Amino acid sequence: MVTMDGGAAAILERLGVADRIVGTAAPDFFKAFTGEEAAKLAKIPVLDPGQGNAEAVIAAKPDLVVGISGYSFGGFDGTPTVAQLAKAGAESLVACDAAKGSAVKDLSSTTAFILQAAKVFGVEQRGAELVAQITASIDAAKRTSGTPMRVLALSAPPAAGRPVMVQGGTGLANGVIALAGGRNIAEDALQDFASLSAEEVVRRDPQAIVVISGFSPGGDDDLLNSIRSSPVLAGTTAVREGRFAVVPQSILLSPSVLNGEAVAKIAEALHK
Repeated sequence: MVTMDGGAAAILERLGVADRIVGTAAPDFFKAFTGEEAAKLAKIPVLDPGQGNAEAVIAAKPDLVVGISGYSFGGFDGTPTVAQLAKAGAESLVACDAAKGSAVKDLSSTTAFILQAAKVFGVEQRGAELVAQITASIDAAKRTSGTPMRVLALSAPPAAGRPVMVQGGTGLANGVIALAGGRNIAEDALQDFASLSAEEVVRRDPQAIVVISGFSPGGDDDLLNSIRSSPVLAGTTAVREGRFAVVPQSILLSPSVLNGEAVAKIAEALHK
């Protein structure tokens, strides 16, 4: 088995089947883990430090390739398509995307993927237990009462005169924000990623900003400071009140055993 990202590897480790993994791509997903679990994940061989080069994945001769995002299967440059893997004799298992006709309000795609993977490996009881653990962590962090706070989620500072790239309503981040007691200001954009004009961002006036780390080559503090100091965002309530949450993309944008931590980080910023 090959995993296309460390997030998938972590789920399989929790399910007790990590011994079947011959290699993974995108090991940067492991950075969100600590302690004994991080040590276990660090032992998984890395086939590709990037998104998963097709040649490297196929050369490992897997029977099954697992990923937490459909983008990992031909969506990123150089990654193998499902058809390529099938031709090489490998099946594919990927978390299903939410229906694009409506905004994501929860983390059902995470729990559904875990149960699906558990069924594939014949460890349904472990899957149910893991879902219960994740659900409990989300329930402990979520804030769904009262008026939702307006939230902007982005991974880079806006550039003057250019559209602001943000998270849309059909991405998993929208569900995390909703559970944390927020309302994504781009929820009405029924796609994973969306763009808003600077004027529209100001008009929608986010009260909090979720800074998505993991894409910028610099550190989290540099990314936060660059977004905080953006002239485009200077007049927003979020900047005036200093309401920010920095969340790794690996636990915010796709199914993860740490999705509950993403909810907790945002909820803390919204309700401080």
